[in-house]
Amino acid sequence: MGNFRGWEILVIVGLVILLFGAKKLPDMARSLGKSARILKSEAKAMKKDGESDDVAAAAPADQSAQQPVAPRTIQAAPGDVSSSRPVSEPNRTAQG
Repeated sequence: MGNFRGWEILVIVGLVILLFGAKKLPDMARSLGKSARILKSEAKAMKKDGESDDVAAAAPADQSAQQPVAPRTIQAAPGDVSSSRPVSEPNRTAQG
């Protein structure tokens, strides 16, 4: 990015506007923002799941009265109620 001069950046921006149209650019940016938020929340959830697995592995195995785990749900971005869906995770007790 440091090698571009001001007029070169303007030419690139102009080409992007010509290719996609000025009306599509805000929708594309909004979509990219939603995707980034979902990716960030999933990464946090995976990290949290990994930490809880470490704690569960350190706990004694003789606890037979464990509570059932509710299925996780991916939360939709604010204002987008149509994309939240349940996540099916593999059953770890059947592996071994």
